Amino acid sequence: MIVRNLLKSFCPPVVWTSLSRLHKAIFKRSTNTSKDIKTVNVVIDNPKEQDLDLYWTPEMANILDEWGDDNVWNEIQLLLCTCKGKILDIACGTGKTIKLIEKFPNLDIYGCDISDLFIEKSIEKGISKDKLVVCDATNTGYMDDEFEYSYSIGSLEHFTLEGIDAFIKDSARITSQVSFHMIPTSLSKTDEGWLKTVQSYFNNSDDWWLQKFEKHYHKVVMVNSKWNDNISFGRWFICYK
Repeated sequence: MIVRNLLKSFCPPVVWTSLSRLHKAIFKRSTNTSKDIKTVNVVIDNPKEQDLDLYWTPEMANILDEWGDDNVWNEIQLLLCTCKGKILDIACGTGKTIKLIEKFPNLDIYGCDISDLFIEKSIEKGISKDKLVVCDATNTGYMDDEFEYSYSIGSLEHFTLEGIDAFIKDSARITSQVSFHMIPTSLSKTDEGWLKTVQSYFNNSDDWWLQKFEKHYHKVVMVNSKWNDNISFGRWFICYK
């Protein structure tokens, strides 16, 4: 295991702009962006477990209702607007994305998340509880090829190495056509490893992630996302069964 301490400015993937509000004693943010945040990161090659406690906090639930404006929420709608069939939002959070795409008449949308708090928030938004499940994304319990499509946004990078493989494998098992996954990849184009911060995650290269997806999918296409920060690109991995 390679461990190193380094001081760098960063905005961790996907929800980090808002997460800084929860940890002002740790992070120093500028007046209109968190790209100037400074902290000490511990880089770990193979973490033993995820950091899950945040997923049962009201603060994180509030964050998940706002972070994707003007980038990934627009993108997922464009990706799915012509799709038809049953679709699963993997790690659906508080259901905000489900509410955005339920306007498309040809999609029958379901969601799952490890946090029962987030599922309750989804139900409060008017999403039928019959279409929501509390489960681990590495072992969802759905039937083989139950969904024509599936997607995840800003979730995979927070899993361990074993969890990433199990997550992708299960998404391929339950999806009959295409699965879409949005994650950050390293701006340095190197495999920076697991960044141990408040909410830990992998910040690795495009090729590292492509190999993970190609292990379980017939064809994988990578498309740039508008989302980015000063250590990561946003990427969509479009995975064909």
